[in-house]
Amino acid sequence: MKALTIDQALSDPRLLGAGLGDPATTWRTWLITLKAAFGLPLDDSEREVFAQVAGGRAAPLRRVRELWAIIGRRGGKSRMAAALAVFFACFLPRGWAAGEQPMVLVLAASQAQAKVVFGYCLGFLQSSPVLSKEIAEATRNEIRLKSGVVIAIHSNSFRTVRGRSLLAAIFDEVSFWRDETSSQPDSEVYSAVLPSLATTDGVLVGISTPYRKVGLLHAKHREYFGKDDADVLVISGGTKLFNPGISDAVIAAQRSADPTAAASEWDAEFRTDISGFVDREAVEACVSLDLRERAPMSSARYYAFVDPSGGSADSMTLAVGHREGDVVLVDALRERKPPFSPEDVVSESAELLKSYRVTSISGDRYAGEWPKERFRDHGISYEPAQKPKSDLYRDLLPAINSRKIDLLDHPRLLTQLVGLERRTARGGRDSIDHAPGAHDDLANAVAGLCGCTRLKYAYDSSMSWVS
Repeated sequence: MKALTIDQALSDPRLLGAGLGDPATTWRTWLITLKAAFGLPLDDSEREVFAQVAGGRAAPLRRVRELWAIIGRRGGKSRMAAALAVFFACFLPRGWAAGEQPMVLVLAASQAQAKVVFGYCLGFLQSSPVLSKEIAEATRNEIRLKSGVVIAIHSNSFRTVRGRSLLAAIFDEVSFWRDETSSQPDSEVYSAVLPSLATTDGVLVGISTPYRKVGLLHAKHREYFGKDDADVLVISGGTKLFNPGISDAVIAAQRSADPTAAASEWDAEFRTDISGFVDREAVEACVSLDLRERAPMSSARYYAFVDPSGGSADSMTLAVGHREGDVVLVDALRERKPPFSPEDVVSESAELLKSYRVTSISGDRYAGEWPKERFRDHGISYEPAQKPKSDLYRDLLPAINSRKIDLLDHPRLLTQLVGLERRTARGGRDSIDHAPGAHDDLANAVAGLCGCTRLKYAYDSSMSWVS
C-alpha cells in the first residue's frame, strides 16, 4: 500500500473513510488530535481545538512515540483504536527483515471488549473497496494481510507482547485493565511492549476513559499533559468534544444521578471519590516469601473464616490461621472458582478444617442459611460475621500497616488486597470494595480471619468477650 498520512486515510471514502463517515464533522476533534500526533501541520482553527484538548501545549513538530487519549464515555475510543490499528497495518512504510512477522497489537480491557474492537477493525477493512482486497485471512482474534502484517486483538496480558515485532501497540480502555495475577497489569504490559516497539520505531497509543488517580494513564497525564514534549502527547477531553452527536439529555440525566461519576465518564476527569485502600509495599512487607501453607501444629489454636458462594458467579474461599502474640498468621488458603457444587466445596473445606482441629467458623453475614446447614452436616458450626465486609477491611488496614498479620505467598491474594478501593459516598460515608470487574473473595476471607481470630482469641484467653 502507498504510504499516506493519517488524515488522508481517514478522510478518503475509498479507504478508512468508508467505515468512519465524514471526519470533518463528527470526527473533527479526533482528526485534529491525530494530525498533531503525527507531526502534521495544523491551521489556525485546528490549533485552537488542539490547545483545548492538549492543555495549551504546542503541537508536536514530528510524530510522537506515545499518544495517550483520555476521552469521555461514548467518545468513539474503540472505533478510533480500530481505525488506527488498520492505518498502522496498511499505510506505514515497509522495511522489516526477511522472515520477520510484523504485528499491530490491540489490547483491550476484556475478551468482550476485544471482540468489539476486532469487529470494528474487520469492518474498516471490509467496507473499503481498496482495503478489502488486502485481507488474506481472518480468525477469531487476528486479521492477516497479504503484506504479511497481522492485526491482533486480545485482552490485556504482558505474555501476549513478548517476542513480537510490533509496528504499533494500542491500549484500549487501559484504566480498566484487570489481571488476577497482577495488581499493576497496565505498567507490566507497558514495560513489556517497549522493547517490541523499539526495533520497528513503533508507536504506542493509549485510549481510555479515566478512572481513579492511580495507574499508568494517570501517571502519563500527571507527567505530560500540557507540557511540550517531543515524544509523548497526552490529550484529554469530554464526550461532547469528541462526539458532538451524543445526546445532551443522556449526559444531563447521568449528571443528575451521580455528579462525581458523570465528571469522570462524560467530562474525562479522574475520580476524586475513589482512592486506593492499602499500599502494595505495606502488603508485601507482610508476606512470608515462598511460603504457600503452614502445617497444623498441636500447640496452636486455629480459627477460620469462609466467604461462601452459590457456585455460579463468585469464588468460594476459606482462610485458616492462628495467633502468636499479637500477630495473626494465615496458615491455609483455599479458593474454588465457579462453576462448582457448593456441597462438594463445603465437604472439601470441612476436611481441611478438621485437619486444623477447627469445629467452629465465621463467615459472610449475607450468605443466608445454606452455609450453616451444609457445614453443620459435617460437624462444623457456622457463625455469621459480626461486621460487614467494609468494616472487616477497615479493621484489617492497621494490621497490615503495623505488620500484625503474616500472609502466605499467594499472588492472587496480594493482587486483590492491593486492588481494593475506598469510595466516599455523597453522604460522606466510606465503603471499601473491589474495583469494577475485579474480585476480592480471597481478600475478604483473610480480612474476616484477621477479625474473627482477634475476637475469638480474646474470648478464648479470658473466657469473656472483650472489645
